[in-house]
Amino acid sequence: MHRPPRTRRRPDQRGDVPGWVLITLMTISIGVALWGIAQPQLVGILQSALDSVR
Repeated sequence: MHRPPRTRRRPDQRGDVPGWVLITLMTISIGVALWGIAQPQLVGILQSALDSVR
């Protein structure tokens, strides 16, 4: 089986770090925004569930 020759990366090429950092930050910010909007409803649901168990 013939393999293509491996190319060496230059030392100044570190990959797509800004891309994954941006995706991580966007995911966190969407989660925080959704939590801020849904927090009162989620707390109400949790309190209702806990009250029904008592």
